[in-house]
Amino acid sequence: MGDIIEMNGIVKIFPPNLVALDDVSVTFREGEIHAIVGENGAGKTTLMKILYGMQPADSGEIILRGEKVKFSDPGEAIASGIGMVHQEILLIPEYSVWENVVLGNEPVKFLDHLDSKKAREQVKAKIKEFHFNLDPDTKVADISVAARQKVEILKLLFRNVSVLIMDEPTSVLTPQEIPQLFSELKRLRDNGHTIMFISHHLDEVLDLSDRITVLRKGKKIGTIEAREATKTGLAQMMVGRKVIFESIRKAQKPGDILFEISNLNYTDADKKPRLQNIHLQVRAGEIVGIAGVEGNGQLELVNVIMGLIEPQSGTISAMGQDVIPQSILEKRKKIAFVSQDRGNMSACLPARITENVIMTHHRLNPRFTSLGGKVLNFKQANQFTLEVQEIFDVQMTSGETLFRSLSGGNQQKVILGRELLLDAPFILLDQPTRGLDVGSIEYVHKQITTMRSKQRGILLISADLEELFRLTDRLIVMHRGRIVADLVTDKTNITEVGYLMLEGMTYEA
Repeated sequence: MGDIIEMNGIVKIFPPNLVALDDVSVTFREGEIHAIVGENGAGKTTLMKILYGMQPADSGEIILRGEKVKFSDPGEAIASGIGMVHQEILLIPEYSVWENVVLGNEPVKFLDHLDSKKAREQVKAKIKEFHFNLDPDTKVADISVAARQKVEILKLLFRNVSVLIMDEPTSVLTPQEIPQLFSELKRLRDNGHTIMFISHHLDEVLDLSDRITVLRKGKKIGTIEAREATKTGLAQMMVGRKVIFESIRKAQKPGDILFEISNLNYTDADKKPRLQNIHLQVRAGEIVGIAGVEGNGQLELVNVIMGLIEPQSGTISAMGQDVIPQSILEKRKKIAFVSQDRGNMSACLPARITENVIMTHHRLNPRFTSLGGKVLNFKQANQFTLEVQEIFDVQMTSGETLFRSLSGGNQQKVILGRELLLDAPFILLDQPTRGLDVGSIEYVHKQITTMRSKQRGILLISADLEELFRLTDRLIVMHRGRIVADLVTDKTNITEVGYLMLEGMTYEA
């Protein structure tokens, strides 16, 4: 296999002086899956955005099939055979699969009218060619997240791209959906496509890729053959130190009940039961995990707990008090909360980092205000921002910087720092490490277990079963809005939990 793309001496500096890429050179071969790994802010996505024409490099060159190129926008990159599938799925839910695929590149007939019959047949042919198992007539709103991702890939294949850039493609998938995606990507590779694969999950990288390039703080550390790599070795290349992957829980007797849900039921506006007879308890010094395929009631459970939707029946108590009728502010005195949707639920992207750090703290802690809570104490706010930066290893230049300027992983660390440092006895964590690199995940896990050692109660919702097995004392499995199992983590295994997630019944070997 020869080199199809060379990126030589790529430099990218974001004002005023953030060096995102520092003289990075990497080559990509025709017909290979090439993983790009590194910590949050290491430059992975920036490098791919430069290749895709989304951002200009400050210096360096790109050579495509032996010729020097410089794309000014993604349209030029696609025209040259390079496509990118982003973390955020950008489809129109009310359009069918075929309508989404041809959008912007529609076959037309007389007077430029859409030739819908021809368009549908072309999409159907592409689906058959690449064995994608999609119905071209189904509305995107009615298909799974994994199927939507296939539609995104199909859009690019319809435009005859030969190079696919995949940015964290498994971040929106359940563990059961990932093998199917990998099979399809390998099939594309075997048909001659080149695939760049950005991921924080090293097991996935080792399973899928042919070669792996490691970036650290904007510099290339090396490119290695996947068959010669190990998870431990890659992690050490990424973060510059040894990373521990085993369970980090220490034996600890749980205390009194801090949080309890009894007979909770919620039916949505379409009369669909989303939560059915939910009972659970979380004790002081205990981490309880919730596992389940996405869409089985986890999000509704979180929203009910935080008062965003109202249940038809049941009680939710924290520290012995019913929190359902309480205001959000009253709830926040007892509950720290990290949402899975950091952009819309946990942060204000256009605000400064400091403003995001002190959210809720400024209402509950007199340290941050004066004159009876009427004036914000900026000195204390800035000091607290530095504390969060240090404790949670946030890569940032200043608290005055806009929150949206941080990488996704560093945004998440700010939110985690803010919430874990609240003086609340119960912590609700919904996908807390989604989008974080292996080093940051290890660090956050240590912070979570520190909260456990301080006798705080933690309810952890995660799509990562390895994370749940590493951290939790008990595991609750949800299926179709019901709790189908409440297990002691050390007395079960991933196979049993995975079967319960899919079937709602115990696995029998």
